[in-house]
Amino acid sequence: MHTIKINKNDSGQRIDKFLTKKFRNMPLSLMYKYIRTKRIKLNGKRVKESNILMEDDVLTLFISDEFFEKRNNDFSFMRIKPKLEIVYEDDNILVVNKPAGLIVHSDANEEFNTLINHIIAYLYNTGKYNPEDENSFTPSLCNRIDRNTQGLVIAAKNAAALKEMNEIIKNREVQKRYLCVVHGVPAQKSGTVKSFLKKDTDSNTVEVKQKKDSTLDRQAVTKYTVIDTDRAKNLSLLEIELVTGRTHQIRAQMADIGHPLLGDGKYAENKDDRKMGFSYQALCSYSIEFKIRSEKPVLGYLDGKYLHTPKPEFLKLFE
Repeated sequence: MHTIKINKNDSGQRIDKFLTKKFRNMPLSLMYKYIRTKRIKLNGKRVKESNILMEDDVLTLFISDEFFEKRNNDFSFMRIKPKLEIVYEDDNILVVNKPAGLIVHSDANEEFNTLINHIIAYLYNTGKYNPEDENSFTPSLCNRIDRNTQGLVIAAKNAAALKEMNEIIKNREVQKRYLCVVHGVPAQKSGTVKSFLKKDTDSNTVEVKQKKDSTLDRQAVTKYTVIDTDRAKNLSLLEIELVTGRTHQIRAQMADIGHPLLGDGKYAENKDDRKMGFSYQALCSYSIEFKIRSEKPVLGYLDGKYLHTPKPEFLKLFE
């Protein structure tokens, strides 16, 4: 028999969602069987998979010890010596300036040196997070940017903050602005680019389409303003506001209208850009501003807060 006391970060979840996170090596069919056969109880009573957990609840589990064995990768973040440029931090969230070249989550090519591992290692080393105190929660990223894009990424330090920040982003209550350098000089000083994007997972690219002809097509809307130009270099500095947030949205749409990003080798030819020292896209997620319209008991205090990175290096092109 094993018991689990539900803490603040676990509360508010359905019991089946909690068990799925807690016991990732347990087959779902077996988990539901344990619930049906009363081998998992809540506060000593029979439980349904839809029951919502509350802080200080106690789960009693009559299940095999094998499911309680620690996974080898539970503390993989401890391999990292955290290097973070922290832009803002409070008890609920952490906002960092991710450098270009660092991936946010692990993939087939990189398992450990990720932004989330740097963040978890930092929180662990400073005593703000201990995995041994948690049943199911791990500090998590609330937004993502490409490996070779620099800029602001938000992380939640507790479950309540993660839930509310995801709602804030979904409801477009945070305004994100980017700076980028593009080839050429747009004919209009400012404009809005509207199209549809279809993701190709095999090539990790998106196709830009003017009409939606598939359920896989996603509308993408990008607003841009020309901040500066260098006609001798045939380059322009743009400020970008994302109305939608699609994969590679800025890179694909700007290339589609004839102004690919400097250094972007995925949506343009960047051989000459590399000679200039730009082997990846000149793109920075520069600022965020919270404009919270709905009630947020945990993160409502962020309303009106404006955060930005230091000036990206590519601005020197226009000095």
